[in-house]
Amino acid sequence: MAWEFRKVGPGENVAVEAQKDPFAAPKWAPPVWHMPEILVLLVNAVRGLVALVGFTVRNIVPVSVLGGLGWLGYAYGWRVPVLVLALVLVCLGTWVLADWDSFVRGVVRPARAKWRYLAVYRRDWQPVLVTAGLTKMHKGREYLPSIKRVRCGPTSDRVLVRMLKGQAPGSWEQVAVNLAHGFGSELVRVRQGTRNRWSWADGRPVRRTVARPGSVWLEFVRKDALKTPLAALPLADDVDLEAVPVGAREDGKPWLLRLLGTHVLIAGATGSGKGSVLWSIVRAVLPWMFLGLVQVWAVDPKRMELSYGRRLFERYGRYSDDPNGGMVELLEEAAEDLNKRAAMFAGKRRSFLPSLEHPFRVIIVDELAFLTAYCPSRDLRKRAEQALAVLATQGRSVGYCLVGAQQDARKEVNNLRNLFPDRIALRLDESEQVDMVLGDGARDRGALADQISSIPEVGAGVGYIKLETTPDPVRVRAAYVSDADIDEMVALGTANFGEAA
Repeated sequence: MAWEFRKVGPGENVAVEAQKDPFAAPKWAPPVWHMPEILVLLVNAVRGLVALVGFTVRNIVPVSVLGGLGWLGYAYGWRVPVLVLALVLVCLGTWVLADWDSFVRGVVRPARAKWRYLAVYRRDWQPVLVTAGLTKMHKGREYLPSIKRVRCGPTSDRVLVRMLKGQAPGSWEQVAVNLAHGFGSELVRVRQGTRNRWSWADGRPVRRTVARPGSVWLEFVRKDALKTPLAALPLADDVDLEAVPVGAREDGKPWLLRLLGTHVLIAGATGSGKGSVLWSIVRAVLPWMFLGLVQVWAVDPKRMELSYGRRLFERYGRYSDDPNGGMVELLEEAAEDLNKRAAMFAGKRRSFLPSLEHPFRVIIVDELAFLTAYCPSRDLRKRAEQALAVLATQGRSVGYCLVGAQQDARKEVNNLRNLFPDRIALRLDESEQVDMVLGDGARDRGALADQISSIPEVGAGVGYIKLETTPDPVRVRAAYVSDADIDEMVALGTANFGEAA
């Protein structure tokens, strides 16, 4: 039996019997130590100083400006800073009138990026990432990925994030929908972190983009820049076969498609806008077609899309009463001429330069699956596949570019799709088809081709392109070339082909 005393009155103690477990382990409480008030004030002062220095470093420009204006007002009176502000406003106004684009790049977008960082991303960063499961708790401490940089474009924001140790970009791709809803954007794409590195080449500095391990770029799309159709692009005075204008990209830049040294595969459901891509390519190379430096050979099994402007093509093959209809013979003739060029160029040149003697040839095959899978004649299918394989494997270095369009993305329909370095996925029917066309993981990286609208005014010509040089798909929209535009091209061709001859 244990006894304890409790105080019940001044100077009076009463013994009270305590019913306690005699076998219980004793509990020891650490002594309470109170920090002196002067030390508490000193610690808070140091914390405030560190926060002030950090704020000054992060906002060095506005702090310097305000500090300079304050010093001028203190030293010379309030009229001097007012005159300085007026002079700055005049300079900014002159800059706006002289070069609005550079003013947007140098002032508007950095200011918007700072505002978006403070008002959107920094404010909601922790709750959104906690809800999405991108934070970690270890020994009672929460570890949170950090924002390193924010860049604003016309329609999207790019946020560079330093991931936690052990995280991978795939963890962010799985919760991209959560991030989009959390920060109020239409969608989010996850890109591998990159950085610019300068090096010297040929006596001049060259900027190269290299990977940044441990970081990712989050692309928050604020609005759809490709929602409205694009009119046919104006005819250019010259042609760059490595950057042919076809339409527009989501970031506001022109969509430049490479033809020289590559092949292009276009896949899309019925009404997805494959014709817009094909005719935009023809329209872009038309000036050199007039000069004889570029020839377009067209294969048109369904006789509806390319036949409207057939007078522009050097060779035209279609499906007629004879299943051959010149289509397979045209491909075989192209493959034979390719072999002749290769034998002529062997040991003499490694790169191709278009000339009147050896023009650059674009072989356009609409409904490619008809020749590889749906043609009634097995012999014709075999011959067509052999000719296409020769063009796709050997044509890049001798001035041949194969452009194929098809509806069905399955491999059993076209087993040559891996021979096309550049691929375009327009609207597709199923999510699995996206990876079939653009490669494994393309849909996880933001190529949502199965979610493109089937309304022609909204989704026709919209798609994603996967280039040979980068694994990340880019959202694009091809310009719409109307019948009137094709009539104009045919009229110009009728006039200019005679002059060139």
